[in-house]
Amino acid sequence: MVLDRRTALHLAGTTVATALAGCASLTPGSSANSTQEYSLSLDRIEQPLVEYVLYRPGDGVYDQPAHRALSAILPDGRHTTYGYKPLPEDAYVAHEDRYYQTKIVVTGEQRMARPLVRVTAIPQDQVPEDAPTVDSLAQPVGRVIKILHSYTVTNGESGSAELLRDDAYVLRRPYELNSRLTDDLDGQIVAMDPENHWAYRINVTTERLYEPAYTALAIEVATTTDAFRDIAFAARVDTRLDPAELDTPVQQLLEQVIARDPYRETTPLSTEYTNLIDALDLEQVETASNGHHLWYDNTLYRYGLYINDAN
Repeated sequence: MVLDRRTALHLAGTTVATALAGCASLTPGSSANSTQEYSLSLDRIEQPLVEYVLYRPGDGVYDQPAHRALSAILPDGRHTTYGYKPLPEDAYVAHEDRYYQTKIVVTGEQRMARPLVRVTAIPQDQVPEDAPTVDSLAQPVGRVIKILHSYTVTNGESGSAELLRDDAYVLRRPYELNSRLTDDLDGQIVAMDPENHWAYRINVTTERLYEPAYTALAIEVATTTDAFRDIAFAARVDTRLDPAELDTPVQQLLEQVIARDPYRETTPLSTEYTNLIDALDLEQVETASNGHHLWYDNTLYRYGLYINDAN
């Protein structure tokens, strides 16, 4: 029988207190020759579960497409946008005491004219003294410039690359198309900070693109709050732990983690910490895993585990 990760953690300098059932392959990273720190983060969520699960767009300019889409699809309408999705998919929303889940499907495509924004880096000594800074621009305009800046300085390796079409940002959303980006800044130089460490000349062109048609709709999933609460549990809660069913040392440690977030140990881990990691279904984590949800003692928590070399 080969050792699994849980057993290997104990064997890294200590004796296993409890034999584990079953066999599994030794997980990479559990070598007895390396010392690792296991940091468990556990944050209480103050909202009731139903309120926490529901999607409600904010009041900012970037939330305009979502508000427009929701007003069109609830309770049984359709809303189509071209080139962008106006809502998160599979989000839960409420309308007149009923509950729905959003769905987005591709229903075709349309060729249409779109403004494309590109930037060209300008040497610091060539930046005009009166060049506007990106933070002085209207919020939608500044966001586009910052996305292109991130793409440029990372040679296309930043997360913003997925927002671009090759090296250009396509203006699609109403708050972008209604901004003064195309009117005021085409050909102008914009600095990223007052010291002009980075500056760009803005170039706006219009091209005809084939844009996919995204049609949003809402599917009713519950007609009462109690019924939706069951759905919220099934959809969002990863782990449910009952204090009465936990071994006393594990329960005490969990209470300690709740009171003292984050909680850290280095390998070899204590038996109760290993058992808690198992109870939270985190025993196979290699480096990090977060965004999980725990229901414990009638309270909702968000939790994650982070593993780093402690040498």
